[in-house]
Amino acid sequence: MEVIVAPSDAPVTQSVAPATDRRSRRAAATVQPYDFRRPIQLSREHSRMLQLAFDDFCRQATTVFTSSLRTVCSVSLSSIEQRTYAEYIDSLDSSTYLTAFSAEPLFDRGVLEIPLNAVMTCVDHMLGGPGRSEQPERPLTEIEAAVATGMTTRLLGEMRYSMASIAAFEPAVKGVEYSPQFIQVAGASDVMVAASLELRINERTFRMTVCMPFSGLLPHLVRAAAPAAVSERERAQRARAAAELAGQFERVPVDVAVSLRPTKISPADLAALRPGDALRLHHPAAAPLEVVVDGTCFAHATPGTSGFRLAALIVGTPKENA
Repeated sequence: MEVIVAPSDAPVTQSVAPATDRRSRRAAATVQPYDFRRPIQLSREHSRMLQLAFDDFCRQATTVFTSSLRTVCSVSLSSIEQRTYAEYIDSLDSSTYLTAFSAEPLFDRGVLEIPLNAVMTCVDHMLGGPGRSEQPERPLTEIEAAVATGMTTRLLGEMRYSMASIAAFEPAVKGVEYSPQFIQVAGASDVMVAASLELRINERTFRMTVCMPFSGLLPHLVRAAAPAAVSERERAQRARAAAELAGQFERVPVDVAVSLRPTKISPADLAALRPGDALRLHHPAAAPLEVVVDGTCFAHATPGTSGFRLAALIVGTPKENA
């Protein structure tokens, strides 16, 4: 908003940013295509719970990287998506650092992926090096692997604390791979939850990912999102409110019609009707009338009078011969 100061003898006016700016910002938003063959099962509430958990994990991971590398580091959450395991593998580089881990009883197998260049930079810092931008593209040596495993173990430990609100689990490293094609933690069509994180070391930015099976997370997300137990006073208030609502519904007036059974005729016969014609109805002479509310028959009645008005006497449901 822009404010223009006018002289004391002139009125003060304000100029608000035009609506076209807001429309242009909305138009710039990314549109996500919807796949009707695979409906999204991760609800907004569950996504929010995972976002809070991973935000906490990012704060803890920032401390782990900063204290281990002794340089300025930060980790932030970029996105949480639901995708198949094949789609997740295809999104990774051909050579990267993949740590397979278990998180019983949350899920059996998950993946923590850190780019190989970022791992080599971290190892360089932790071994006393300057953390050069040019790092070799090769598997880690035995010493480098021990250093990197210690760092990933600390990260998984922080993930345990950050996701404690969803479920308690004990992470354990199951193995390390450098090719996404060789690590198999789920079927190609299995639905996974993939969290994309941004790791910043000094001025360099890397993309980290965490992949977890959706089937293992869903029961714990549903349980964590369940409403908390209420007190006796709140339960009594809810019961009283439900009784009042039911009482109000019983007093709502509705339109009731007492009618004959419907009769089907062709449009030509309907158009040919003239005054004096007799229309044969599909209502037996001995059958009672129908008491109808919004197209649904609730009772049967016979015609009669009550004073100077027509009336309908409710009778039992008729038993007709086949």
